Amino acid sequence: MTVLGVALADLGEAETAASRVESIGPAPLASRLGVAALAQGSVDTAAVAATLILEERGAGTRAVRSDPRRVAAAYGSERLFTIDGTPPAVWAALSGFFPTVDGWLRTHANYPHHAKRLTGALGLPDDATREQLGDALARTRATEAVRRIRAAGGVAAEARPGDPAEDRRRTSAGILARQSFAGPRRPWMDGELPLAGIRVLDLTRVIAGPVATRTLALFGADVLRVDSPRLPEIGWQHLDGGAGKRSTLLDLEASGDRGRFDALLADADVIVLGYRPSGLARLGLSPADLVARVPGIVIARLSAWGFDDGDADRRGFDSIVQAASGIAWKESADGRVPGALPVQALDHSAGYLLAAGAMSALRRQRSQGGTHVVATSLRQVAAHLLSSPAGRAVEVDPDLSDQTVSHQSASGLLRYALPAPSYAGSPADFAHPPHPWGSDVAKWLPR
Repeated sequence: MTVLGVALADLGEAETAASRVESIGPAPLASRLGVAALAQGSVDTAAVAATLILEERGAGTRAVRSDPRRVAAAYGSERLFTIDGTPPAVWAALSGFFPTVDGWLRTHANYPHHAKRLTGALGLPDDATREQLGDALARTRATEAVRRIRAAGGVAAEARPGDPAEDRRRTSAGILARQSFAGPRRPWMDGELPLAGIRVLDLTRVIAGPVATRTLALFGADVLRVDSPRLPEIGWQHLDGGAGKRSTLLDLEASGDRGRFDALLADADVIVLGYRPSGLARLGLSPADLVARVPGIVIARLSAWGFDDGDADRRGFDSIVQAASGIAWKESADGRVPGALPVQALDHSAGYLLAAGAMSALRRQRSQGGTHVVATSLRQVAAHLLSSPAGRAVEVDPDLSDQTVSHQSASGLLRYALPAPSYAGSPADFAHPPHPWGSDVAKWLPR
């Protein structure tokens, strides 16, 4: 079954909803795995979810027309993004594949605190070079290196051949999970866009969560991202995923800021969670806490590995899940050196699918009441990809610059990819360019 069919079934939507998608070909994303179909299906799922809301609100049935080239541009947005004409340095020097005594290791050190933990775990100075890191790993077994790096709070994974039984177990559970609890029915607000008047608290970072909340903003929601001032962010990455949204800084362990956050939460319709469960529980923001405190809210959860006890708190990023799940070896060019997908497809797909889940839950909430939880993980998306038909092995690199837009902003002249999900009459661009990290007040916009 396609990702669109799987997601609609997981969300309890009618199978016929898929028929509103007007197929105009797969996204031009070359891969040995079926990345093109995964990308197109994930984006279309989000667009379909938006049209189902419009239909329920009396706006009629809309065709879904997500352009494949625009999908490809959105998935590879970091290659198109510029600030004043300058592209970002996407990967830090200590991020990537490294040979070990008995295999290959993938590290992720884009964030300074992860880089420091990585080098510290291996007995290297904070300013260690890539060559020094490579030398240290070349003398270490992969499993031992992963153990030490994780114990220090760093992020790494051994490049493994994959586990078909694990993939079958995961795919049998679908790609999105949902739960419902008691809660009062809330009304829709007036507006032309499907999510007009909807307020979304965004507690996510990196790619997948920001893609989800950016999609909700595209369809009319007021999205306010909340970050801790004590946890640094990568500026260009925040901007790349921040169009249409606002951004504020609150220290939830300080009483004044926590009071402001709790006031925002009380008036939120959706909260999107991308942090590890233990950290959220420590702040009283676990799904169970939120169900009890804010009846009628929609809770959208995202994880790298899933929500089982053994996986939920494990750190991970798209590239790390690719290595651990077997994708890296599937994408190897020669069978000796692990490879990677042409884009961060697990992140982007999880983001669009989670946005679809949040919209489906909102529609159910407005018609039936209740408090709803939807969830997905990068590992769940990886399992679906690994179990899907193969893609194209020949590399292509189409010019997608026509799928970008440039806007002057407080951060400079930004060029970024246009929105991927599209239905007849949907916005052609985001409501506004990205706001600099933490530059907005901690208040909702007037409805």
